[in-house]
Amino acid sequence: MSTNPFDLTGRLAVVTGASRGIGRAIAHALAQAGADIIGVSANLESSGSEVEKEVTATGHTFEAIQTDFADPTAVTALSQDLAGRTRPIDILINNAGTIRRTPAADHSDTDWNHVLQVNLTAQFTLTRALGARMIARGYGKIIFTASLLSYQGGITVPGYTATKHAIAGLTKALANEWAPHGVNVNAIAPGYITTDNTQALQDDPQRNAAILARIPAARWGTPHDLTGATIFLASDAAAYVHGTILPIDGGWLAR
Repeated sequence: MSTNPFDLTGRLAVVTGASRGIGRAIAHALAQAGADIIGVSANLESSGSEVEKEVTATGHTFEAIQTDFADPTAVTALSQDLAGRTRPIDILINNAGTIRRTPAADHSDTDWNHVLQVNLTAQFTLTRALGARMIARGYGKIIFTASLLSYQGGITVPGYTATKHAIAGLTKALANEWAPHGVNVNAIAPGYITTDNTQALQDDPQRNAAILARIPAARWGTPHDLTGATIFLASDAAAYVHGTILPIDGGWLAR
């Protein structure tokens, strides 16, 4: 048996939003730490994806599941499938997410409802199903992807901000209930990370300059910057960490 508390050998992790960006980096990092991976994404290829190649190159298994988190029926089916499997899920990374950038006065009901479904309702549906199984086993690690907008209001993203505040609250609420049963529920809060969701900000000279001026580290983060904290929270090294939202932001919130 390994004496390394960060060793994930033998663990099975579900990573949502695994096809690109943060999810892809986390899936690869968890595999490097020893975990087998189930990757879930709306556009994930059934075989041959880049994330699959990265995971299997570590010597660990990868299963691809294509699920649209905007479809409640599909999310329920995914939840039932994963919760009902013989091999239990040890780690759940709730990373799938979306964003709609529109001034609040023009933010449509369609955009609002879409963002809430993908970023919040789907997360709860999946977590409820897998969390119940974890409680029964007396073990599990659940990690949400929160945001700097779990703390702040942002600009022109009212739906996204509402969901990320809610994710922070849900993290704490579930930790309060599930910590006594051996289930750790925590969240990472990425800062400004170079992903598709932030491409519009990266491409806006004024916003990009303003963002960089605020970050003490003086650079945008990369998806890889989030992997160390995620491995920590997914491992036995974080056995006594419950209900924490861990900012990984280059010092943004300290400014």
